[in-house]
Parts: sequence; C-alpha cells; structure tokens
Amino acid sequence: MSPVFPTVREVLDLVPMRHGAPRLVAGNAGLDRPVRWVHIAEVPDIATLLGGGELVLTTGIGLPTDDAGLREFIGTLADVGASGLVVELGRRYLTGVPRVMAAAAERRGLPLVELRRGTPFVRITEAVHGLIVDAQLTELRATEEIHQRFTDLSVEGAEPAEVLRQAAELAGCPMVLENLSRQVLAYDPAGENAELLLDGWEQHSRQIRPAGRTAYDPGSGWLVTTVGARGQDWGRLLLRWPVAESTPPTRLTILIERAASTLALGRLIRRDAEGLERQIHRTLLTALIDHSRPVDEVALRAKALGVVLDRRHLVGVVVRHRGDEPAADAGPGADADPEAGPARLRDLAEAVGQAVRDAKLTALTSAVDDHAVGALLALPDAAAEEKALAAFATALRRVRLDAAPARPPASRPSDPADRSPQSGRSAADRSASGRPARPVEVPSRPTIVVAAGSGVGSLREARRSLVEARQIAEAARRDPRDLPCYRLPHVGLAGLLHLLRDEPRLQTFVERELGPLLTYDAQHPREQLLGTLRAYLEQGRNKSAGAAAAHLSRPAFYERLARIGRILDADLDSVDRCLSLHVALLALDAIRTP
Repeated sequence: MSPVFPTVREVLDLVPMRHGAPRLVAGNAGLDRPVRWVHIAEVPDIATLLGGGELVLTTGIGLPTDDAGLREFIGTLADVGASGLVVELGRRYLTGVPRVMAAAAERRGLPLVELRRGTPFVRITEAVHGLIVDAQLTELRATEEIHQRFTDLSVEGAEPAEVLRQAAELAGCPMVLENLSRQVLAYDPAGENAELLLDGWEQHSRQIRPAGRTAYDPGSGWLVTTVGARGQDWGRLLLRWPVAESTPPTRLTILIERAASTLALGRLIRRDAEGLERQIHRTLLTALIDHSRPVDEVALRAKALGVVLDRRHLVGVVVRHRGDEPAADAGPGADADPEAGPARLRDLAEAVGQAVRDAKLTALTSAVDDHAVGALLALPDAAAEEKALAAFATALRRVRLDAAPARPPASRPSDPADRSPQSGRSAADRSASGRPARPVEVPSRPTIVVAAGSGVGSLREARRSLVEARQIAEAARRDPRDLPCYRLPHVGLAGLLHLLRDEPRLQTFVERELGPLLTYDAQHPREQLLGTLRAYLEQGRNKSAGAAAAHLSRPAFYERLARIGRILDADLDSVDRCLSLHVALLALDAIRTP
C-alpha cells in the first residue's frame, strides 16, 4: 500500500518540476520524506508559519544575505520539520545556491534542490496538491472497502482464519492472531514463508511491546491491537509492517482495529448462538447454566413438564463422546460425513433420555453444546445419589450396546499356542473336524464419558453442578481408565487446568505469575530459568534434589533460584508463593498442550 502523501523524490519526478531542471544540492538522505503540502515563501522567518511536512518553494529574493542568517534559515526549516527547500535560480542566485546554505542543509539532512530553469510555481503546487488529493481519495476508498469487507464478515459470522485471510489480503502484510499466552490461534503469511513467520513465535511475541491498546512497535516492526469485548480481552492481533523507516499508514490501523472487532464479535455470536431454536428441555437447562431466566420460572415450567425440581437433591450429569469428530469414535477408515456430528449428538441425547427412563429417574435432559448432552437429576435425597448415578450409567451402557450395530465376531487364530489341554489340537483343527471354533468378542474402549457434578440442595445451585459435570467430562476425555461415572476427584488439578486452558482468566494468571520469567527466557535462550523453577517445585522445594534433577551443581542451582526470585519478585521459600507458581506452571503446560 502506498502512503497517503508523496515523497520528495516523487515530487521531483513530476512533469512541472522536471520542466525546471531540478538538481539536488544537499540532503539526499531526506528524499523519502513525505510532502504534506507545498508552500511558496519569500521571507526569512517562514518557519513560524509552517506545521511540518511542507515543501518550501522560493526564488531566494527575501533570504538573508549573510552566512549566519542562511544557516539559521536552514536550521529553522529543519527544526519545524519541513520536507525540503526548492530554490529557483535566476533572481537572487544566478549560478547556484551559496555553499554555506548547501553545507547547512546537508548537515541537517534537509533536501535542498535548485531549479536551473524558470517554471511557474503554481504548476508545481497544482501537481503536488492534486497528487495528495488523489492519494487521500484512494485512502478514503480503501477505508470504505475495509469497513464494507469487515461488515460483511461480521454479518456472515466468518471464522478467524477467514477474517485473517481477508485482512492480510487488504493489507498485503502477514497477520497473526494469538491468545494471552502468546499461542497462535490463526495466521495468514500473505504469501511469505509461514514457517519463518511462526518460528519461535512465543519468545518473539513477548518482545513485541506496543505502547497502547492499538500501537506500532518500531523495534519489532509489528502493528498490534488487543482483541476482546465487554471488558474481557482474550488475545492480540498483529500485523507486520515491512518498511522499517516509516510507520504504517492510518488505514492499516483502521484495518487491524476493524479486523479485531470482527473477531471479537464473531466469538460473541458463536457463544450466544448456543441457546437458539432449542426444545423446552434445552431452554430450561440453558437458562440454568446461563442465568437467562429466573430460577422460579424454570422450576414452574419444569413442573409443568412433569419434572419437579423444588425440594429435591439435584445432580448435574454430562455425557459426551471422547472424540469431537465422529470419525474419532468410528475407528480408522471411517468416512467424514458433515451430517454425522449432529446425528451423533441427537442419538446420544435419545440414549440419555432412554437411560433416564430405564433407571426410573426424573431429570431434565438435553444437548448442552455441540458435543455433549446434559441431565439434571432430581432425587428425593442425597442418600440416593450414588445408587442413582450407578443405575443411570448402567442403563446408558445397555442402551448404547442395544443400539449399536452388530459387529462380526473375531475367530481365534490357528496358533500353536491356542490348543486345548485335553486334546492338544488347535481351534482350527477342531473346526475342521466338525466342531466350530468359538467366536471371540474383542473388547473395545467405551467411546462415551459419563461425568457428574457435586449434588446440591436447591435449584439456585444447580448451575454449579451442571458446569462442574461439563468440566469433568471434558477433562476425562483423555483419561485412559474406564469408569462408569467420573467425579471431580477422578480428574484432579491437571485435568481441570487442561480443561480451562482456553480461558482468558487462566492465561492472565499464568502471565501474571510467570510472564517476567518467560520474557527473560525469551531474551536469554541459553539459560531457560523456567526449567530450573520447575525442577525446584517438582522436587518439593528440596534444593539439593532440585539441583540433581536439573543436572546443575548446587551453587549454580542456588544462584539461579536467587535470580528467579529477583525476576519474579518472589520469595521462593514461601509455601503459598511456590504453590501459586506451581499451579501457574501446570496451567502453562496445559495451555501449551494441544
């Protein structure tokens, strides 16, 4: 994208200027300065009337006659930020500008140009001002296109990858969307090498420190804006500006801010769309989770459905598949079907409803998101909780097995080791003699997870149980055990942190606790003090054991701990402080794990 204002170099190439046979006398280094306006002046104190960025045209008839005055004249133009000085020869100066003027201009880096042939200044001003107006009009049209493009993307609910693709196309520059932990969420290299763009991104990003919410960091060459809405920031959008000698034009600032707004709005739309076009059970469950309806209204409407929630012991249950995609549960070789996801969720919801009926329980049941089905069990008292959950889990597995398509059994292989102790013959031999080999059922790992939250005594607390169950179900997806029903003690702290890894508040906590140390490691890649801190905490704050685990001598390990304490402003002998740091480390591991 070309800048709004032409440069001195471009002005010298205009036809009216070339008609005057221009010759650059001094200030070659300033030829790429932008020209904001052209001003004609014949007085020595013209600098007081300028605002910076002007190209001054003069015949020299009003300039000082002494060397000191000429130096001061050049100095005031440079101080006020003039783009350059053009002197027409023939009136005051016949063969060339004074050497003292040229020397002063060269010293201050101010372009000084002689016009060796007379030319009407008005033609020069008309040409330059026309160029500026055309550029501004082009800028305005580009800004209009930006607004229209991102308005369309917002209405369409475009995914982040599409937003970045179109933003990079408009800017002609690489763009990266990251979360608060400096992990890349989406990017578009704008034709450049993506591997080079993202290589060592976290360390590189921590060194990009803009001065405001939307600002350009000249040290790194990145234009940055914060992404978020409703007072909650969740990431940063970055645009790499390739011209190190200049700042990005205004329209790029507009572009990156509009792109950030589109990303934030899209996230809100995707989150809020969960409660649309749901049946009454889903409406009520969603109302409990989102606080979108008064609790009394939910209880009244549930009672009208035959589900009494008042004065009951309530337990939130969430059932979901271990994999998000149908093919993940269908096994290798399964074809991806765009309709399989909704159909699978619908089947699971029907199975949960049937299991509730088979177990003779009362509950609200419905899908609670695109991958999970929730149930709010209403039990007579807390003593019935464990028995009810066991009956529900058993009934659900029975329903799932009954509904599952029959699989051909696998026959035992004719292996010499598979022989009957009585006959000494293999199963294949027995089959050949007329006795069929027994089919062998190959057990498979259950593809669903059943999770339950803590029981509560009132409908006002039901949300806590439902949310807890959903969190446990998400964390239990990666648990290798096959438990009938997962509860909070089964997943532990690491499981919950993994579940919350995309939560901006958790990422903010990690940055607050470990940010200075991560920044230090990014600036000193050979030291990696984070590993030292990890060894110390994982060894229960035993310094000798930590030094051995880190493969360091004890003096070197102690010195590193002292440096970590200074960087984090933390007392590493404090149990509470170390506990906070250890949780932050576990959270960082969860964030960095896909």
